[in-house]
Amino acid sequence: MDPDKTVHVFIRGRVQGVWYRAWTSKTAEGLGLSGWVRNRADGSVEAIFSGPAPRVEAMLAECRKGPPLARVDAVEHSPAPPPGDAGFHKLPTL
Repeated sequence: MDPDKTVHVFIRGRVQGVWYRAWTSKTAEGLGLSGWVRNRADGSVEAIFSGPAPRVEAMLAECRKGPPLARVDAVEHSPAPPPGDAGFHKLPTL
């Protein structure tokens, strides 16, 4: 079994108003990841992804593409502690 990995991610570009948050939630759930996603007041999207390392890496690769209407300029990530809750959640804007 692959070791778990957790990352804290910021996605910048045209990533709000293009269903990026809903797409992220659906994609992460499909990969069996735990964590959360939310829009930020500065126009970016923030997320925590946690699960087997190859699935987290696959999610990061998907985030660089985004949904069809998005334009992703940057995906920055750093190690993070695992989320407290199981499953994947959409959180309100911060």
